[in-house]
Amino acid sequence: MLAWHLSDRQQNLYKAPEEPLLPDGVAAVLSVLRSSAVVVDESDVVLKASAPAFAMGFVRGSTLLSDELGDLIRQVRRDGQIRETELIVPRTTGSPRHVTARVAPLGSRLVLALVEDRTRERQVDAVRRDFVANVSHELKTPVGAMRLLAEAVQDASDDPDAVYRFASRMLTESDRLSRLIQQIIELSRLQGDEPLESPVPVSIDDVVASAVDFVSMTATAKDISVIAEGEEGLKVLGSEKQVGAAVSNLVANAVAYSEPNSRVVVTRKRVGHNVEISVIDQGIGIPQGEVERIFERFYRVDPARHRSTGGTGLGLSIVKHVAATHGGDVRVWSVEGQGSTFTLSLPQHPHQDEGSPFMGLAPLASSPDHPDRRRHDHQEDQEERP
Repeated sequence: MLAWHLSDRQQNLYKAPEEPLLPDGVAAVLSVLRSSAVVVDESDVVLKASAPAFAMGFVRGSTLLSDELGDLIRQVRRDGQIRETELIVPRTTGSPRHVTARVAPLGSRLVLALVEDRTRERQVDAVRRDFVANVSHELKTPVGAMRLLAEAVQDASDDPDAVYRFASRMLTESDRLSRLIQQIIELSRLQGDEPLESPVPVSIDDVVASAVDFVSMTATAKDISVIAEGEEGLKVLGSEKQVGAAVSNLVANAVAYSEPNSRVVVTRKRVGHNVEISVIDQGIGIPQGEVERIFERFYRVDPARHRSTGGTGLGLSIVKHVAATHGGDVRVWSVEGQGSTFTLSLPQHPHQDEGSPFMGLAPLASSPDHPDRRRHDHQEDQEERP
């Protein structure tokens, strides 16, 4: 009996200490958190981690991978003080991740770390700062030009021809300023990408006709044929003003960046439950590396040309937000030196007449010729027409 008691006492002396258990309810809370949560013991062994912690690369198995977070946890363990800091976590692909870490003691031996991903917020702040800087620059240019032209008019008050020339330039700059302000207002209304409150049926025929009429004078001056074709009677559910602005921006861009004596084609067709409006040009095209950025506000592929084309750099951004507010999207295909195709896809009106015929419309600009269709898929449709 004495030997048994001695053996039992030795086993108890050398028995490994039990791992600390999580307080009641902590595991359940961590399992539903969207932020990255990690609980470590006094040996920096991870006892519990939420799914985002694994997804963001902070934890692998029971090991904490971030050295910076580990140092912060050890500081909190030493003095029991809650700490908060910002960390930059490198990624194998893409830009680094910006996170906010808040570390606090959890009981006597455990430490809890909560990590929030702030990368998106940083990007939004950067876009906002760039937007303010770009707006200031874009407003400064026409305002400064108008001041100089006004001074030139004063100096040339005895020369009617010079006054007329400078006044015409002032009108041009004034129109550019008005257009910029109007697009900024439109963009501010759209940037939330919130669904429309009171959508109405929008006739795509009317939208396209209005867009073509909007650019008719500019197209005629450059001998550019603007041709509208496709299925008649299509309708989408949304805002006629917003859809019209989006299509007009696409057509205006196509005309602005096309060479003289070329063609711009505006097509519309039904694809599944969507209506697709495509604008095809034979212009300068977009370099492959720039395609992903053309929908950014004030971004221009060729900044040197924006003065000659009169662009503000906001048109494509407006198109993107209009598509988002209507539950659609916008796509682009382009080859540098050959041209571009922008396609705005919007959900079709739910009561759209299924029996509307496929018909081509007569050209709405100067040339009656049909365009070269080597870059779009309307050749079969053309062959099927009576």
